[in-house]
Amino acid sequence: MKPLLFAIFCSFLVFSCKNKGTYQSFGEEITILKTENGPFMASHYKSMQVGDSMNTKIKAKVIDVCQAKGCWMTLNLEDGNEVMVKFKDYGFFVPKDIAGKEVIINGKAFVNEVSVEEQRHYAEDAGKTEAEIAAINIPKRTFSFEANGVLIQE
Repeated sequence: MKPLLFAIFCSFLVFSCKNKGTYQSFGEEITILKTENGPFMASHYKSMQVGDSMNTKIKAKVIDVCQAKGCWMTLNLEDGNEVMVKFKDYGFFVPKDIAGKEVIINGKAFVNEVSVEEQRHYAEDAGKTEAEIAAINIPKRTFSFEANGVLIQE
């Protein structure tokens, strides 16, 4: 009886995972389990100060990706905010054509203050115009994330 229940449970688990879609993996291997959505994480970010951090896993849509290498991306938190994602130890990159796709990222969420120079570098990587780049003139408090693993929904 127990082997039959185990087989039914495994079948259910495999079937339910397949219905959630397939993902392409980058960096460390991660799972879709225990993932927070963007709006939930946005509320955590709002209560954090520069220097605070927390280990978590977020599911959100990609807004933008570094067009030079795929070495960073921004995600939509669905509350008017976004999170800047970099990859741990510059150890992996993501495809440059994933804007609009859903991703799951695992790692460390933190609040950061980004210098004017760094903001301009990201704007250049994103293909912004000279005028848009020149308009960046004050440091910016940002929601940041250092990902050790990424799943991109196919």
